[in-house]
Amino acid sequence: MTQFDTSLPSDEVPPFEIVEPAVWRAPIIFNSPHSGSVYPREFLAASRIDEAALRRSEDSFMDEIVADLAGRGFPIVRVNFPRSYVDVNREPYELDPRMFAGRLPSFANTRSMRVAGGLGTIPRVVGDGQEIYSERLDVEEALSRIEALYKPYHRALRRLINKAHQAFGTVILVDCHSMPSVGVSRDEPKRPDLVIGDRYGTSCAALLPDIVEDTFKTLGYSVGRNKPYAGGFITEHYGNPANGLHTIQLELNRAIYMDERRRERGANFRKLADDFIVLADALAVIPLDLLGPFQTAAE
Repeated sequence: MTQFDTSLPSDEVPPFEIVEPAVWRAPIIFNSPHSGSVYPREFLAASRIDEAALRRSEDSFMDEIVADLAGRGFPIVRVNFPRSYVDVNREPYELDPRMFAGRLPSFANTRSMRVAGGLGTIPRVVGDGQEIYSERLDVEEALSRIEALYKPYHRALRRLINKAHQAFGTVILVDCHSMPSVGVSRDEPKRPDLVIGDRYGTSCAALLPDIVEDTFKTLGYSVGRNKPYAGGFITEHYGNPANGLHTIQLELNRAIYMDERRRERGANFRKLADDFIVLADALAVIPLDLLGPFQTAAE
């Protein structure tokens, strides 16, 4: 059984970063949880596939696309460790017992659809279905990664959300992801440039996906909603529109801003970053009283 060091290759690279403006323009946070590309050495040594294959799970460059927003009054959050090592867009203990030597704790969720697909908190496979590990992991290794990386990230994100909520009475968390241009199934229809996920209308006020869709369509993009991505744990967990907590997931088609095979920025990379500024500006002018918190009819 291989033991791992949960530190990143360089002490100068923190597990995640929050870039907060001196003055918030609006209660809008841009989060990039899957763009991390700093691979622990022990992780690479224990993987049966090479780093290039592991990187297929990354939402490559999403953190760079939103980076300019911090200078315009919007905080950004980016994770530096890869999702193939620890996936923060899962429940804290979605774990596949087939991966581990030893018994998982009783509170682990071993039966979720994400675990069944090999994409739990400690993933078993990368995005194209290749197995990551050459041998089973020790259970304590999984738990130590969750304690050292997953939990501190969510504590920091929660503090940032609470800060905005207390200051403005409401908050919008924009969870930024990217998707392969082609799905695994040949029967899947052609993917649009952007898929908006709002957990089928439950994670944010209805006006938010409308504004995002209108903005991107005006900029020339094709837009879909909730299929094939309705939003993961972050969208579901932090979205509570009745209390003024709104979360919306954006899945960008990688083909519009990068070369997927070479994993290089494409000709439209800069334009997409500029278009995210347009989106942030459109969201920033929403009257806060339209975002709650809302009283129920009984109150």
